[in-house]
Amino acid sequence: MSDKSTGIEHGLTNYGDRDFSLYLRRSFARSMGYSNAMLKKPVVGIAYTPSGFNNCHRHFPELLDAVKRGVLAAGALPMEFPTISLGEVFLNPTSLKFRNLMSMDTEEMIRAQPMDAVVLMGGCDKTVPAQIMGAVSAGRPAVMLVGGPMMTGRHRGERLGACTDCRRFWAQYRAGKIDDKEINEIEGKLATTAGTCAVMGTASTMACLVEALGMILPGTAAIPAVHADRLRAAEATGALAVKLIGSKLTPDVIINRKSIENAFRVLLAIGGSTNAVIHLAAIAGRAGVPVSLARLNELSDSTPVLVNLKPVGNGYMEDLFAAGGMGALMREIKDLLHLDAMTVTGETLGERLAADAGGFVDRSIIAERKSPLEPQGGLVALFGNLAPQGAILKRSAADAKLFEFEGKAVVFTSLEDLAARIDDPNLDVTANDFLVLQNAGPHSASAMPEAGYLPIPKKLASKGVKDMVRVSDARMSGTAFGTVVLHVTPDSASGGPLGLVRNGDRIKLSVRERRIDLMVDEAELKRRADTVKPAAATPSRGYARLYAQEILGADQGCDFAFLKPR
Repeated sequence: MSDKSTGIEHGLTNYGDRDFSLYLRRSFARSMGYSNAMLKKPVVGIAYTPSGFNNCHRHFPELLDAVKRGVLAAGALPMEFPTISLGEVFLNPTSLKFRNLMSMDTEEMIRAQPMDAVVLMGGCDKTVPAQIMGAVSAGRPAVMLVGGPMMTGRHRGERLGACTDCRRFWAQYRAGKIDDKEINEIEGKLATTAGTCAVMGTASTMACLVEALGMILPGTAAIPAVHADRLRAAEATGALAVKLIGSKLTPDVIINRKSIENAFRVLLAIGGSTNAVIHLAAIAGRAGVPVSLARLNELSDSTPVLVNLKPVGNGYMEDLFAAGGMGALMREIKDLLHLDAMTVTGETLGERLAADAGGFVDRSIIAERKSPLEPQGGLVALFGNLAPQGAILKRSAADAKLFEFEGKAVVFTSLEDLAARIDDPNLDVTANDFLVLQNAGPHSASAMPEAGYLPIPKKLASKGVKDMVRVSDARMSGTAFGTVVLHVTPDSASGGPLGLVRNGDRIKLSVRERRIDLMVDEAELKRRADTVKPAAATPSRGYARLYAQEILGADQGCDFAFLKPR
């Protein structure tokens, strides 16, 4: 701990008299029952994000106590402060719209309040990237504590976990294979403990990537939310925050080209969420590091999928924890990683991995390099005239029979149009068609929701069709699966070619060639572009107006333009 810390004297409120400002601050602090001795200690802020609208953070009061215990034992004063919290399924139109707002809240409260270091407590999908983005921009010593995944439930002898199993059973319900009574029974068994989704969804993916970035304690990404080790990790995180006081090892230093590339390697090896591409691009953008989707393809071609968790495999996050966790996974691909990348503990990634080498590894969950689940990475970027700036396909969760495919477009012009017609028995659709959703990207009124996982039309699902090619400028949950082309950029609402697709057009997908193309000549596309109606007017006020004015495309992480470093 450095003697340069300033505790509650840091960043005094300006009343034109510094001594008065300190006198007033101490007076108000003493109203909370702090002793003079305690107020002389350095301060560790704790960005605290519980919410009645965020089930993933239900256990945060207990975690907070453990963080405080670690801070106090290490000789500093812990002071929690609230920021907004983003509960994935409780936000309209989508949590991604508010990720940047949470990052701004986090950044400004870290900067404005008197703290020498900060612990970031997050878990649910967008909270982790929001906090990391804010911390990078704030540039103050910080360490992350993730909330951890749920434990699984049981249904008629089968393990269940939110939310890949949610989607699997809902598809069966739509196809008429299970009845109302059983789907209601399943509903009560999918999410039975505190924590984030039990599979390798976006929350779990981001937890793993934050460990790969070096922003959390080693071995803590996969600890279940309700496990005692999660509380011990919280205590140790609090203690580490005290050690960081006065350190130059701030998030904007730790997160750089090497650590971002390490995170992409891990994303590919775990078969992680497509959402992580957006979040990593946003985090990297805050650090001034450009992200190239062409480089993602290069990494993907040389990174095998090694983690056997749903939706790519069969296991759950509790299995990854028991199998050896992120350390075991990263040691398996350490020749592909930048081992000299620094981490928040002051060790290089290589030193971290060497320190814990030799432990038990369950090879049914974390495969050896010589026997991968898939020889190439879980994600691939596509280009072509339909996605000039790129699109993403999670090939590890898709049907390889559809990777080289051409079909007829069945177009839905909005989410409302999709909801109205997808189950219409008269819908002109076959299993060989491409389902296309427009106006669901970041520049649309719906703000890029997880709607890219278009449901199989009921008339096909009832006949046993389980997958078909789906294309959109939307996102999909990391818990979802299928041959789904996402993040098509530029999006429809900003004038991208996806908005020019019409019913009956032919689309060609080639994963081998990394392309998705609309088989319509340029003259016809130009004619269509000339007749497209202008985008909806910018909202008149508030955050919606700020969002509409500043939102960037998926290729830039959907961050706000004015939040990127100048």
